[in-house]
Amino acid sequence: MTTVTELLQPVELDLEALLSDLRSLIGAGHPILQAAAEHLFSAGGKKVRPGIVLLISRALSSDGDLSPRHRRLAEITEMIHTASLVHDDVVDEAATRRGVETVHSRFNHRVAVLAGDFLFAQASWHLANLDNLDVVKLLSRVIMDLADGEVKQGLYRYHSGQSFSTYLEKTYCKTASLIANSAQAAGVLSGQNNQELKQLHHFGRQLGLAFQIVDDILDFTGSDQQLGKPAAKDLASGYLTAPALYAMETHPSLAGLIDREFASEGDLEKALDFVHNSDAILRSRKLAENFSKEAKEAIKWLPDSPSKKALSELPDFVLGRLY
Repeated sequence: MTTVTELLQPVELDLEALLSDLRSLIGAGHPILQAAAEHLFSAGGKKVRPGIVLLISRALSSDGDLSPRHRRLAEITEMIHTASLVHDDVVDEAATRRGVETVHSRFNHRVAVLAGDFLFAQASWHLANLDNLDVVKLLSRVIMDLADGEVKQGLYRYHSGQSFSTYLEKTYCKTASLIANSAQAAGVLSGQNNQELKQLHHFGRQLGLAFQIVDDILDFTGSDQQLGKPAAKDLASGYLTAPALYAMETHPSLAGLIDREFASEGDLEKALDFVHNSDAILRSRKLAENFSKEAKEAIKWLPDSPSKKALSELPDFVLGRLY
């Protein structure tokens, strides 16, 4: 199976430059915040989100080259993503991410919150300096969506009555908005027309939704090592995803276990049995496949290039994590 590194090969050197530039962008004015940010940027991760921005930017370039503004957009995308991870880890009280101590574990909660705020502020500053109001609006919307998604996720914990559309809205806000709006922003900087900009947004939206639904399936089917967190952690924490919502349709009594927050012994195990003894995983996989197919369709108009090829293979790569 193709790896992320292989997929991002057309922008491999761009991503190396991006990491170097990120370290200089955060500046040396706040040693503890810089130490926290350094810890984050060196913690690994595949840099898929800025990679997508760079691939789209190269695919849209007549000579295949990148402008400084496209590079800066990719850096801003990674800053926003990283800032959101810091805050997510604080809210979720996660001790590790990708096998590395989270910022609040290594430092403390106060430093982690400030480090996340600092990165959001830095991203906003560099965003404003791109001098493109449409791009500012798109990426500002992402920051709003991230906060909205986190609030929605908290409000609907252990809430068996939430609708599937609420789950998809939350998923869009927390995962897909950044990919969709940064993809569109790359198109704005390249001077694409409105129809093409909508297609780029749709590509990012559907890809982001597919990615998260695959993650949600893996929460039930993956190992701790594959996930980088304990399996079934989302359900145990009261976060209802596609498999649980589908399973409730087959096993209505699952709702009672969720509403009482798995308080009785064996509740969580019973809930997992309900998910596995239904078509919930199959239906969730079909949903992810549909989103992936739509993502591929949305970029067919891009001119042929190594970057377009990589973008076209991303949806299949996302699904491949299930097998």
